[in-house]
Amino acid sequence: MPVQRVPEGASGSTSGLGDFSAFATYLFDTGDPAVSFGVGPQIVAPTASEDATGTGKWQAGLAATYFNAKSSTVQWGGLITWQASVAGDSDRDDTSLLAVQPFVIIQMGKGWYLRSTAIAAFNLETDSYNVPIGLGFGKVIPSGKMVFNVFVEPQFTILDRGPGQPETQLFVGFNTQFVN
Repeated sequence: MPVQRVPEGASGSTSGLGDFSAFATYLFDTGDPAVSFGVGPQIVAPTASEDATGTGKWQAGLAATYFNAKSSTVQWGGLITWQASVAGDSDRDDTSLLAVQPFVIIQMGKGWYLRSTAIAAFNLETDSYNVPIGLGFGKVIPSGKMVFNVFVEPQFTILDRGPGQPETQLFVGFNTQFVN
């Protein structure tokens, strides 16, 4: 769940949680186990805590992802999603959102890594956009038959157009993997 601080004209800004987004991609056999490519559906639920930090709309769409892990030091790839509003608050604008997320992960050793994974968002309905950059760090922690991955990545907007675009975002995550 994103936490955002969004400017609201001369009156200041609003902070809160954003909308919840989930996707599932079918991974195609690329012939190389270090390279992944997948395509699948996406859904977005209007879970924002403030009107300014979400769309107020249920959305559905598509996702495509690419991941290249051929190097043990640098992994890279991207995620492209598109979603359009299908239901929700009739007083809010419809959405048709294209999101582009290039990512680079640099392994530092002993489970530590640097990351840049900011998501550029383009609302095709309103011709508004937000392009942030991010730089964060994380730690992978093996523990028995589980692996924990914890990270934090501050992101700062470098290009934007339209009202209500976030100035800063803080992307924080916690993943758990179960190993056999």
